[in-house]
Amino acid sequence: SALRVAEFLEDHPAVRWVRYPFLPSHPQHDLAKRQMSGGGTVVTFELDAPEGAGKQRAFEVLDKLSLIDISNNLGDSKSLITHPATTTHRAMGPEGRAAIGLGDGVVRISVGLEGTEDLIADLDRALS
Repeated sequence: SALRVAEFLEDHPAVRWVRYPFLPSHPQHDLAKRQMSGGGTVVTFELDAPEGAGKQRAFEVLDKLSLIDISNNLGDSKSLITHPATTTHRAMGPEGRAAIGLGDGVVRISVGLEGTEDLIADLDRALS
């Protein structure tokens, strides 16, 4: 499911980039394929937004989701989504986050056991 969600996001015009180990575009894709039997459940992506509007755009998308819950913690049988800049990486400050490529438009989703097509439909509606 996570790979299909990552592929959908990678092709979506509202998404700037996607990081998921089993996507061929991931910088360590070959290593992941050798070491992992699956790519995991966490997909990280950055929304395409004008400079300085990443946080606002991320919150707009998160607020439009109905199937995927917003959470500070990931890893459940239910799909969860978080905005790292205001949760897990809040203490770093903007400069520190920028240094590691974590802009305000970055969102992280933990894909759960819901139907893949239902998750994609929820994301598509929220991104539109």
